[in-house]
Amino acid sequence: MLDWTEYAKICLALLVIVNPVGAVPLFASMTLANTEEEKKHIARTASIAVAVVLVIAAVGGQALLALFGISIASFKVGGAILILWLAISMMHGAQSSQKQTPDEAREAEDKESIAVVPLAIPLLSGPGAISTIIIYATTRSSVAHLSAIIACGVLVALVTWMALRVATPVSLWLGKTGVNIATRLMGLLLAAVAVEIFASGIVVLLPGLK
Repeated sequence: MLDWTEYAKICLALLVIVNPVGAVPLFASMTLANTEEEKKHIARTASIAVAVVLVIAAVGGQALLALFGISIASFKVGGAILILWLAISMMHGAQSSQKQTPDEAREAEDKESIAVVPLAIPLLSGPGAISTIIIYATTRSSVAHLSAIIACGVLVALVTWMALRVATPVSLWLGKTGVNIATRLMGLLLAAVAVEIFASGIVVLLPGLK
């Protein structure tokens, strides 16, 4: 097990990369035609899907890497680059194309239910979130550590549910400028997380850098 402060940092990193605040205006715009009861159902379903994706990634991530013969250090470096790319996109106040492409956005307008796709996947639990939880889950091999990582994923899903439940009033209160400011600040935090992950992987691949 890591120190509790490390798990708090992991929860923060996951929360930043899932970015439920950034999803608030998207959720509000996607559900304009839905009733309040339908919005509750969409928020609940999306949050459950986020939890399922993160838990599956945490539990099966190491086995998947072993299947393809990918070392944890290599995955850390590759994952850190992906996370840094997302962070840079967030700091520019833009929605990264790894989360949703224009084609996916147009397709979402025609879907009766957007809870799982594209809201939960890939808007919330996209490649960045999946990479992050796999990286942290593989830092220790104990059951207690894995349980703590799963708890972090479930906690992030719970926070996501709460954010989506108040999406309509919050999006009106924050406005586009407020959401952009919050997204840029979270992007800065995420960039720092990406650098830490990259450094921990590169020193294993290139031990001469120690």
